[in-house]
Parts: sequence; structure tokens; C-alpha cells
Amino acid sequence: MQQSTRTFTDRIFLIIKGLAMGAANKVPGVSGGVVAFVAGFYEEFIYSLQKVNFKAFKLFINFRFKSFWRYINGRFLGLLILGMLISYFSVSKILDYLIIHYELYVWASFFGMILGSIYYIIKDFDDWSKRNICLITLGTIAGISISLLDPAKENDNLIFVFFCGIVGVSGMTLPGLSGSFILILLGNYVLLLVDSVNALYDTIADLIRWDFSFIDNTKRIRLLKVLVVFSIGSLTGLVTLSHFLGYVLKRYKTATFASIIGFITGSLGVVWPWKIKMYKLDSYGNRLIDALGNPILDNYDRYWPDITSLETYIGIFFILVGIGVILWLEWYGKRTIKTSK
Repeated sequence: MQQSTRTFTDRIFLIIKGLAMGAANKVPGVSGGVVAFVAGFYEEFIYSLQKVNFKAFKLFINFRFKSFWRYINGRFLGLLILGMLISYFSVSKILDYLIIHYELYVWASFFGMILGSIYYIIKDFDDWSKRNICLITLGTIAGISISLLDPAKENDNLIFVFFCGIVGVSGMTLPGLSGSFILILLGNYVLLLVDSVNALYDTIADLIRWDFSFIDNTKRIRLLKVLVVFSIGSLTGLVTLSHFLGYVLKRYKTATFASIIGFITGSLGVVWPWKIKMYKLDSYGNRLIDALGNPILDNYDRYWPDITSLETYIGIFFILVGIGVILWLEWYGKRTIKTSK
């Protein structure tokens, strides 16, 4: 439901939710849509995106900006997107650091969050028909199958990058389907969510210092072009997928939720904490690298944790922390709904 008035606290929390969605969507195996789903604003998010349509375009080009803003639920979308943008320049940077230095604990936290998300959806799901059980099973199989696919090579063709934008944003609108992991499979995760974002970050830093030398940096310019096309593709995907999901949710709500449960369950294999990165090798056993000098990820070699290791129990603790975060989001979502009534 569209909310016309929000308190200052609500606005701050909306930005925080955007931060969480942006950070989650960047982590392979985690879906920003899960954050929206569990925090209780998923349907409003989809509803608001559906309002970005031809009528909204007419209001905008006729300079009826206030009507346009109200029509698309602009205050809600604007604060949420602001949080996502902030995330790419702050939380995402921190996340990159944590994954490099504390990879096991980061994966453990997200593993716990996905377990908590499965609990959150299942506890209120009451249509256990044969059809829905079949959809849950198929969704789980699809999620596991995706996690076992081998990544492709990096491709900076702008048409392909635009397609990656459409696919990569799926994690924002489809809980359980990780857009960032799909980008790994397409071979463009590092290019689109690490290198190009860092290039924009460095460019903004240069502009603040009135340093325009980056104009002659062909690699930087290439990455900025890639980021612009990727962003346009993401916006296109965000709007088109929301219209499709709005239609499906309206007519096949329980079937959609059943598929989401399956996808989320299947994604557990992607974020299994105890794993080792496997890189593509040449015929001599050397790591293959992409155009920017980064090793090309092949897949993960998953293993059972050593029960005699302290690190294992710390990992389990972070799984419990992840579950706790979801339970807190559930509590806060219910509290927000009660307060707004």
C-alpha cells in the first residue's frame, strides 16, 4: 500500500533497508529481494515499481512533477534507491574487505540469513497442495543446479552488458534468485559489481580533487561506459520484471511464494560457508586472468567443516547471528505495520 506520510525515523529506516538490499544483492548467493520480503515491504516495492509506466512518463514530460512523484510513490522509492546507491560506495566497500579477510564468517552470516528467510516464509505458508510442493521441489532443484554451473568468461560487449543489467537486477525483485551469482555465471561479476563500481568511486574522488587526468585513462573510461550501460539495463530490468511479478503475484500468489521458497532453499548451496575458491587454469596449471588482471573464478569446492576447529564454531555463531538478523527484521516489519495502522 502506498504511504503518503512517513516519519523521520521511517525515512531513516527506509534508507537502511536500501543499504541492506544493495549490500545483499552484491553478495553471490544472496538476494536483495529477500531483505524486502522479510522486512515487510516487498509488495509495496513491486507495486511502486509498477507505477513507473506510460502514465508516469506522461506526467513527467508535462512537467507535473508533484503528481508524478505521488503517482510512483516517489518518497518510498527515492529513499530506498538512495540507500542502495549509498551501499555501493560504502557498505559494498566494507563487504569487499570483509569477504577478503573474513570470508568464512561473512558466508556463515548470509547462510544464517537465508535459513531465517526460509523459516519466515514457511511459517505463514498454509497452502501445501501437490502443485505447490512440486513448485517448491522444482525451485530447489533449479537453485541447486544454478549453483553447480561453470562460470563463463568475462565479456565487456555493451549489448551483453545491457543484458547483464536486466538479469543482475533480478535479485532485487525475485527473492531467492541471486543476481550477483547469475553475473558470476555470466562471467561479468568482477567487471560489473567490483571494477566498474570502483572506477566510478575513484572518478568521483578525482573530481572532488579537481583532477581530470582520468579522461586520458582508457581503462577507466571503458569501465565507466560499462557501468552506465549496466545501470540502464538494470533500470530496464527493474521496471519490466516488476510488472511481470505484479501480474503473477496478483493471480498466482501462493504458487509464486512456493517457487520463492524453492529458490531460496536451493541457494543455500551457493552460500555454504565452508568452501574453497577454484580458479580456471590454463594447460600449464597457471590461473587464467581477465582483461583487468583478476583471476577468473571457476566454481567452489565445498567441504564439511572440521568439528575440532575453533573456526568452525565461530562460523556456527555467525550463522546464528544471521538467523537473528532475520528474526529482528521480521519483528521490526510487524511493528512498522502495526504503527502505520
